[in-house]
Amino acid sequence: MARTAAPQLAEQVDEAVSLVSYHLRKLADGGLVEEAEAQSSDGRERWWQPSSYGFSIHEEDLKDAPELAAAGAAFGRTVTEQRAEMYARYLSEKDTWSAEWRSAAISSEWLPRLTAAELAALGKELDAVLRKYDQAARAAEAAGDTEGRENVAVHLHGFPYRD
Repeated sequence: MARTAAPQLAEQVDEAVSLVSYHLRKLADGGLVEEAEAQSSDGRERWWQPSSYGFSIHEEDLKDAPELAAAGAAFGRTVTEQRAEMYARYLSEKDTWSAEWRSAAISSEWLPRLTAAELAALGKELDAVLRKYDQAARAAEAAGDTEGRENVAVHLHGFPYRD
């Protein structure tokens, strides 16, 4: 979601503006979105943007409520589809980006053999690294350093699998 207002989102999902506004406020309560600078001149619409950092879904947050576990799984599938579409779009449009951006892009897969504790520690370290870069970039941008900045998606998954 880029900066948007409830009426635009309501149109996209074919729902009432009041319902979308309600859900945006709930997402804001959970820290997933935040109010953005108004994009319209009349100032009547509330504009929203993703929160200053991404999101993580942790099993322990869902384990005591089956309805949340089902919603979490559905949300995870939707996000995975969106991530795949986003990366496919990048691949299709890759030649429109400069050589510098194409060289900076990351696409890798690692298949380490870890314990559950090691995977949890890895997740915490990766989260800390991403937070560091996100916070530094946002501070630089707030200070006026906008030259060469683009939106960047970083998708990481770490999960067990069997051969």
